[in-house]
Amino acid sequence: MEFIAAAVESRNERSALLSDLVERARALLPAQGPLAAFAFINPLQALEDVPFDEAVKRGARLFGCQPYLSEDRYRQKLQRDRIRRDDLQAAVREDLGALAKQTICGLSTRYDLRLAMLEHPLRIGTSDELRWFVAETDALQRFRREVSPEHRDRLIRDTHRWLQESLRNEAVHGERSKSPGCTPEIRELVLSLLSRHNDATVEHWNDRTWERISVQVLWRVCLQGAAQVQGMASQRATAIRHRDVVRDATGHDTDRLVDEVLVRYSAAFADQGFAQCPLPCRSDGFFRAFFEMYRRPRLGEPGWLRDLSTEISRIETAGLSPIECVQESLEWLGVPEAEWDDFISATLLVLRGWAGILSQLEVRPDRVAVPAPAGTLLEFLAVRLLLDRVALAYVAKKQLHDAQPLSTIRQRLARERAPTPPENIEQRAFILFKLAQLLGWSPLALVVQSNDGWQTIFTEIESFSSWERRRIYQRAFERQLRERALDALSIHAMRPRRECESPRFQAVFCIDAREESYRRHLEEASSEFQTFGMAGFFGVPMYFRGAADAHYAAVCPVVVYPKHWVTEDVLYPLGESHRRRAKTRRALGMASHRLHIGSRQIASGTLLTAGIGVLASIPLTARLLFPRVTAKIRRLCSSLVESPKLTRLWLERTAENPGPDGDAIGFTVEEMADLATAAVRDLGLVSNFARLVFFLGHGSSTMNNPHNSVYNCGACSGNTGGANARALAAMLNDRRVKEILVERGIEIPCDTYFVGGLHNTCTDAVTFFDLDLLPKSHRGDFEEARHTFELAARRNAHERCRRFESAPLKITPAEAKYHVESRAEDLAQTRPEYGNASNAFCIVGRRSLTEGLFLDRRSFLQSYDPNVDDENCNILNRILSAVVPVCSGINLQYFFSYVDSNGWGCGSKLPHNVSALLGVMDGAMSDLRSGLPWQ
Repeated sequence: MEFIAAAVESRNERSALLSDLVERARALLPAQGPLAAFAFINPLQALEDVPFDEAVKRGARLFGCQPYLSEDRYRQKLQRDRIRRDDLQAAVREDLGALAKQTICGLSTRYDLRLAMLEHPLRIGTSDELRWFVAETDALQRFRREVSPEHRDRLIRDTHRWLQESLRNEAVHGERSKSPGCTPEIRELVLSLLSRHNDATVEHWNDRTWERISVQVLWRVCLQGAAQVQGMASQRATAIRHRDVVRDATGHDTDRLVDEVLVRYSAAFADQGFAQCPLPCRSDGFFRAFFEMYRRPRLGEPGWLRDLSTEISRIETAGLSPIECVQESLEWLGVPEAEWDDFISATLLVLRGWAGILSQLEVRPDRVAVPAPAGTLLEFLAVRLLLDRVALAYVAKKQLHDAQPLSTIRQRLARERAPTPPENIEQRAFILFKLAQLLGWSPLALVVQSNDGWQTIFTEIESFSSWERRRIYQRAFERQLRERALDALSIHAMRPRRECESPRFQAVFCIDAREESYRRHLEEASSEFQTFGMAGFFGVPMYFRGAADAHYAAVCPVVVYPKHWVTEDVLYPLGESHRRRAKTRRALGMASHRLHIGSRQIASGTLLTAGIGVLASIPLTARLLFPRVTAKIRRLCSSLVESPKLTRLWLERTAENPGPDGDAIGFTVEEMADLATAAVRDLGLVSNFARLVFFLGHGSSTMNNPHNSVYNCGACSGNTGGANARALAAMLNDRRVKEILVERGIEIPCDTYFVGGLHNTCTDAVTFFDLDLLPKSHRGDFEEARHTFELAARRNAHERCRRFESAPLKITPAEAKYHVESRAEDLAQTRPEYGNASNAFCIVGRRSLTEGLFLDRRSFLQSYDPNVDDENCNILNRILSAVVPVCSGINLQYFFSYVDSNGWGCGSKLPHNVSALLGVMDGAMSDLRSGLPWQ
């Protein structure tokens, strides 16, 4: 009995360990939401506890992605002055510190060597390519074009003196040279050169001849030095997964077999209503539904899957749970417990897109219509390992004729892997050859080096690897922008500031970089406007469901779990019209869905394609040729079935309106007062209120982009921020909330009215909410403010059009506004606006720091007044707790998607297909692509 108890305890401990390791691996998976609510997330969020450069390096190894841009792309920026030479120099000095002035074998300082390696390309090739290059080009006839005249003259002069004084005696008088470092190979080379060029007239050789000889001697010296030293130890990566060694041994990739099954099944399991029919037994979970689907062999299935049904029957008979199945697979594959962590992470990262979205369906069920049950990621791992071992056994049997257990295959094949290729002496010598020319290292200065000296030289060159060089390039790139931004702020601070002691209008925007230009134009259009910036959910985290929405959506930062629900209801007199239109929309949706399903079936699809295909081409052609006219027709038709415009937010909590989790819809008055207090204090707007205060969330519109939510509000998890702006405005207009604010020292004048709205950053149109409640006394002011918004929109569109190749250079503001509206309605424009692609930094402070300063839509702008904050900086801490995750997530998502579009991002949009209404795949089947598309 004691033995059985100990075995059970050991099994429980191992199960607990596996569960912990799966949770650790979960952190490495993409945490972005579905397409409808794409949340900007730092792709390296699991490594946020280490310095950025180290996190990038580790992330590149984990995910197989590039850590930085290529050296060629950085040099292009250097040539275009996007990276300045003084910034590159400063970055090298900062990185080396006290070692910058240290001399390498009496030749050059570390600083000079690294700067030369950064400023000039160090391209190499294979041995055959280098031999061809040396033989067929002028590489051994003259110095490189980048070599400065001073270094060229010195190299020729030193070589001339060395050869003439030390080696010519041997050629003419037969005396053995006593020149230091003059090896037999060098003497033979020099004698050959002298005889080839008529050594009797050596005193009469011209500069061109001496240059040729100097280059050839230098090349031979570099070859000799490279042959004397050992290269840096290159550790061959140990194969973590069995698939790697099997692929190297047989050329057959078992992942291709497994992924074909797992991708198709994962898409069916995660489907949000896009599939032709639901997955059977989905409610039983990923593991059991998979068994139900593959329990019996099917006609025409691949040969490797024939043993799967037998394995499933055995597992079901044994009654193994998913975690027990994982443990059994690890034992069968011979993975020791010490390797479980790396092995599980590597296995889940094979299809990190699908694993990531399944993880999100499990941990954030509030963000999708059809969530996944708890334990889905663990069950995904169990199915993956089961398929892996079935595929490995099949390939080993067919290709290796191996009947031994899988537990030994990885170790046996790893020992048989091809040996490390020999060092390429020509490659190392060629790099030194180029650097010696650039730095003026003469053959004599190199040939006198001892073996230790040669080792030091090559170690120094090879330690400054491509990864290190790109790291310095990136630092210089960022330093250039940082210095320019700080210089601009410093100069701007010395200029006289616009005083607006009693503003008539105040507008609060999201901190989004796209609002920077709009705020600037709004203030320039009217001196009576004062603007502020705060995170676009306006401090009102909630689940929101619009009048025409089927489900609630979280409109707050992705790291926040809302505790309140808010609905939009149509006004009572329009209730019957709203219900009738909702039924019509549902009927149209069902018909469209049936048409979609029918078009993908053999019999009905042929008939539908023949009968409706021609008709379907008419609106498609109209969208391409007449986008504006087609858009007007579409809006006219939509107005017949969309919800009535007169609606209200259900903000106040009442017992008779229960929420989805048994809680009530809305907020209590005290909660509304708390949110309002935090919002105005965060803004620094605790006095001097204008008559009209606008809260403007933002969103975007496009005709042809599955990543449309990327251009909405990042602080609202990829949703628009209009509901939050409208909610906060309604709270601040509430008389009871104002009374509580007075008790807290914030007195809002009786004639101050708050208006919520939505700024479309693509068309620059502004929509205002609840205008039927606007007091008559404020309507004249509102019309004047609306005119100013329209003027700012035209100017902002004009500024934006300079980045659009489709816009002519001499476009007027009115034409620019029309142009940006047309882009939003054009089916050919897959990205009618550029989102936050130009974002680079964030400024937290008073508007007076940046008002009137052209920041080129590169900065987030968060309002903060330290005079309103307390000594513990609680307001600043609250601001940064929202700003940092939102801004860094947006910035890093763009950064990594740009650095390696196919690795960190989702590559080109051309082959993208929407899958399960959650993400995009390449073509008919691939991993679910994370990150942003290249276009």
